[in-house]
Amino acid sequence: MKENEEKKSTIRLPLLALRGITAFPQMLLSFDIERPQSMAALNAAMEGSHRIFLVTQKDIACDIPGKEDLFEFGTVCRIKQQLRQSNGTAARVMVEGISRAKIVHLYSEAAYLYADVESVPDQADPCSADELEARVRLCINLFEEYINKTESGSPDAVLNILSNGDQAYASYFIANSVRLEYQDKQKILEQRILSQRLQDLSAMINRELNILAIEQELSEKTNTQMNKNQRDYYLREEMKLIDGDEDLDEIETYRSKILNLHIRDKEVEDKLLKEVRNLEKQPFGSAESSVLRNYLDVCLSLPWNVETEENIDLEKARKILDADHFGLEKVKERVLEYLAVKKIAPNYNGNILCLVGPPGTGKTSVAMSIAHATQRKLVRISLGGVHDEAEIRGHRKTYIGAMPGRIINGIIQAKSSNPLFVLDEIDKIGTDYRGDPASALLEVLDGEQNSTFRDNYLEIPWDLSKVFFITTANTTSTIPRALLDRMEVIELSSYTDEEKLQIAKHYLVPKQRKKHNIATRQLRISDAAIRDIISLYTRESGVRVLEREIQNICRKAASYLTTTKEENPAFSVRRSDLNKVLGPAKYLDEEVQKKDIVGLVKGLAWTEVGGTTLDVEVAVMDGTGKIELTGNLGDVMKESAKAAVTCIRSRATELNIDPDFYKTKDIHIHFPEGAIPKDGPSAGITICHALLSALTDVPVHHDVSMTGEITLRGRVMAIGGLKEKTMAALRAGVKTVLIPKDNVKDLEEIDQTVRSKLHFIAVETIDEAFPVSFSGNVFRNPKEAKQPLEIPQGKCSRNLALRQ
Repeated sequence: MKENEEKKSTIRLPLLALRGITAFPQMLLSFDIERPQSMAALNAAMEGSHRIFLVTQKDIACDIPGKEDLFEFGTVCRIKQQLRQSNGTAARVMVEGISRAKIVHLYSEAAYLYADVESVPDQADPCSADELEARVRLCINLFEEYINKTESGSPDAVLNILSNGDQAYASYFIANSVRLEYQDKQKILEQRILSQRLQDLSAMINRELNILAIEQELSEKTNTQMNKNQRDYYLREEMKLIDGDEDLDEIETYRSKILNLHIRDKEVEDKLLKEVRNLEKQPFGSAESSVLRNYLDVCLSLPWNVETEENIDLEKARKILDADHFGLEKVKERVLEYLAVKKIAPNYNGNILCLVGPPGTGKTSVAMSIAHATQRKLVRISLGGVHDEAEIRGHRKTYIGAMPGRIINGIIQAKSSNPLFVLDEIDKIGTDYRGDPASALLEVLDGEQNSTFRDNYLEIPWDLSKVFFITTANTTSTIPRALLDRMEVIELSSYTDEEKLQIAKHYLVPKQRKKHNIATRQLRISDAAIRDIISLYTRESGVRVLEREIQNICRKAASYLTTTKEENPAFSVRRSDLNKVLGPAKYLDEEVQKKDIVGLVKGLAWTEVGGTTLDVEVAVMDGTGKIELTGNLGDVMKESAKAAVTCIRSRATELNIDPDFYKTKDIHIHFPEGAIPKDGPSAGITICHALLSALTDVPVHHDVSMTGEITLRGRVMAIGGLKEKTMAALRAGVKTVLIPKDNVKDLEEIDQTVRSKLHFIAVETIDEAFPVSFSGNVFRNPKEAKQPLEIPQGKCSRNLALRQ
């Protein structure tokens, strides 16, 4: 034997630990190495004699093995071939076993393990040559049977063993080829008596053959059970055909439902029938069949050819709108016009209405009243914060969890193809990497395109032209221009205090009494108390906070009514009771200054919650011409301040001020309440007055307020939000309001109560404003000055606006 020819000697070799495999003498072995310690051992062997000692680990989970983690016996091998990765961190190695050896001493000081190993030849065998030959043949026969059962080896392997003639080689070859646990292979390697090694190997192969027989038996039983289930399935399908029950035939049910829809578009019907045919071809329980079923169920749930019959009664519609909302005449008029056209021309599809106004002004409730008046089904979708385009168009049906978009889901929910759709908060749609929902809405809200709207999930056109779309927004500034172009904007402006009083008396208080189950005689709130609630406890354009305060009063009333022992208790709220019921006032009345102050002018501003007054203060000091702007101003107001300084400089001579003031004076322009951001194009005229007052030491009338933007040449330009601004002026006790001449036409929108209490003066240039604002006429010769346009209180006409 070759192994017996090896001399017993001790040599020092790099050691490489194997995980889950065993190397045998005279056998070729290929394996991958990745551990840094193993790579270092391989490198050391390649730099030396190309020999390496391979030994198996006891625990394959150990990453950095020591002496106690390794078996004592291993195999000295010669490296035949190596294939390294480009980064040098792993390699594929082929080795050839030389001889069996055992560890004499292990060293671990280097980056790799190396050991003194001693060759261990086979011991003399006590069995006779015939008995040894018989055991070899038994092993070979068992090995041949193993190959036939597993089909994992080549029949030539047996011929290879027989042609070699080496009995030790036969034991190692068979042990290396049969699928054994690495502990069993290690036992074969360590056995030094050949006959015992062959006996152990035969027992191991026999055990493997028994396991294979059991596996085959279990596999046959499983196949038998599967065949039985398949046969039962076919029998059930045959029973369906025999019974003739159409409800049991899913495919026919889908097909008949589609045909019964009587879809006018032949292309759509063919598409759905094609999906039914695809479902028919799918195997039972497949993932694709589930997707097709969901798709067909969604398509069949759509209201094909189902419309809500409109019963348009204009008088009834007017009563419903008047009963639900106070004021809002323009909105009601536009809705009634739409209904009148629909009554004359039922097939007319009008524009998309966009109700724009501050929070709490009744935009959504108006849309709900329209649905009630037209007897259409109502669908409400909130678009605030929507970032995903699939929310509008849906997902492709091939995606996991795919579903239609909100538009199609709303149609399914309404069970009608002509509902009233309310798209709330359209100005708050977002955009990110998932798409642009606003762009997806272009097709939905375009009357020329939405008759063939395609949802990504449906993949078939759906007619949205019969849907009455109403959108709501707080402002049009954040709505994309292309989307805004497809809608007719109707503005809902702020309510006046008088309107809020009427809304509270006729709508909010009765509504909350009913909600809290309180009788009218049990709760009374005086008009004066409601006025104080409006002015001292709420500061808003709408009535949402006002309703909340009335709810608070109702809760106090409910608490009193349930705890008092009076026979007929009643809870009355007067002006003097508010501090006790609602607590201290949240807002103080804006009071106008009692005297004229140099450098202080009251301007007017528009906010999302209504109008407000905006004081402008200017201080002028000796200096070097520095201009300081404070008060948390935006870019537009900063530019207005700079334009005001230039405008005053250009008129320095006629205004009797030093032309070099911009060099010798430091100017500080301040807007109080610096924590509140301020921006907008309407403060120019106010800054001009405050600046001129500070430079000339002449005060502006304390009861005059103004609004308007100016140019460098002193022209006063038109502004927006005049209705809200004038209400703020009235609350602040202002008597005279300066407005741009171009805004005279907007006075028609202002409440008559406000117009009757304020004196409006329209100015075209800043020069017309100075004589009105300052005490006397100290800045210009009255004969040369162009007189401003005074508008009589309570009156406004377009002819008057043009009279000069």
